[in-house]
Amino acid sequence: MSAPTDHRRAALTVLCAMSLMIVLDSTIVAVALPDIQRDLGFSEAGVAWVVNGYLISFAGLLLLAGRLGDLVGSWRVFLAGLIVFTVASALCGLAGTPSLLIGGRFLQGAGGALASAVVIGMIVRLYPGPAEQARAMGVYSFVQAGGAAAGFVLGGILTEAAGWTWIFLINVPIGVVVAVLAVRTLPREPAPGLGRDLDILGAALITAGLCAGVYAIVRASWPPALVALLLIAGFVLRQSRTAAPLVPLRLLARRWLLLVNAAVILIFATGMGFQFLNALYVQRVMGFDALATGLAFLPTPIVIGLVSLFVAPRLTARFGPRPVLTAGLSLLLAGLLLLGQTPSGYAAGMLPALIVMGLGVGVTVPSIIMLAMAGTAPSDTGLVSGLTSTAQQAGGALGLAVLAATAAAVSGPHPTVDALRAGYGVAFHVDAAFALGALLLTVFALRRRPSLIAVP
Repeated sequence: MSAPTDHRRAALTVLCAMSLMIVLDSTIVAVALPDIQRDLGFSEAGVAWVVNGYLISFAGLLLLAGRLGDLVGSWRVFLAGLIVFTVASALCGLAGTPSLLIGGRFLQGAGGALASAVVIGMIVRLYPGPAEQARAMGVYSFVQAGGAAAGFVLGGILTEAAGWTWIFLINVPIGVVVAVLAVRTLPREPAPGLGRDLDILGAALITAGLCAGVYAIVRASWPPALVALLLIAGFVLRQSRTAAPLVPLRLLARRWLLLVNAAVILIFATGMGFQFLNALYVQRVMGFDALATGLAFLPTPIVIGLVSLFVAPRLTARFGPRPVLTAGLSLLLAGLLLLGQTPSGYAAGMLPALIVMGLGVGVTVPSIIMLAMAGTAPSDTGLVSGLTSTAQQAGGALGLAVLAATAAAVSGPHPTVDALRAGYGVAFHVDAAFALGALLLTVFALRRRPSLIAVP
């Protein structure tokens, strides 16, 4: 039986608040990187680890964190992640050397992974009905998209007004408040416990494999990719032979789950790629500063908010998530093709594309998350949630790596503005290819959707 409406709303607010902290952190740091590099004496290559350290630990621990949620209770894993993230934020804000900051970022990524891995599964448990679940996912999607865009604005404001340390320290009072509310509002679902047969070796293999895989993507390097493949292969072999597998092979054998998460990878490669390319394009080609860049993005989250909160739930309830996902991906594709024409002006050229993109994202993200969780048994919601979150992070890392390499290769080592415009134009078309791949998967492969299971 579902929890009372007011209690569920309070719990959803807590889950979305933590998600907002995590997604804000992913963009707010990017704005402050030049100041961080100057103040702490980072090298050109070293400063990238302020971002990469967080991303590697975050993506590497998501699957393990999701399974832990099934075993010990999602609310415990969420609260532990929130506490680790908050403490790590304080350490980052107080760091006086590059090594301390990078260490804090690794720890921050670990906390973010613990918390975010179980969020989707907890929302599914709170809102089991398709119609109410669509509304809840709309709120979650709005927070994700709005936080990503707001990070550019807040990063510029905080860095200029108070210094880069406050992009981390601001998380501390917010984290304390959210933790207190989490203790009071999150449901305590029954869990079997860790037991004596926890697959420690399997957990180590998959965590190391995912970390190596993300490292390979962000560094565009083949040796760690081979290491990642070997570790993941070892993990699969381990799961087939142990009596208490961390990830039951019955889940990995589900064709639907594999296909829908392939679509998740392509969708988040599209979305993160768009955000990354657009931020660089408006600054390096159109001449916007950091604050103006954030303001230029605002139409997109506004449209996403209106669509995901008021339009997407009604469309999903009437037509189902797959047709809505098809329409959303078509809009994403159209928006990227418009951006591929490399507009020279904002109002007449870029703004229409941003609005189309906002319409697409507003219906795409809630729909694909609902499809990813479709047919999941109550005992596996944490694991499947962690798997979907891993696919999101892997897709984002893949999109950033491929599109950055594409734009750099076309623009050349010492590009003019025209060369930059040409490079970003090609990269926008490559990003459109990601969206097209997700659209083709949705239309031709995701035809027979498992029934949504009502989670008690």
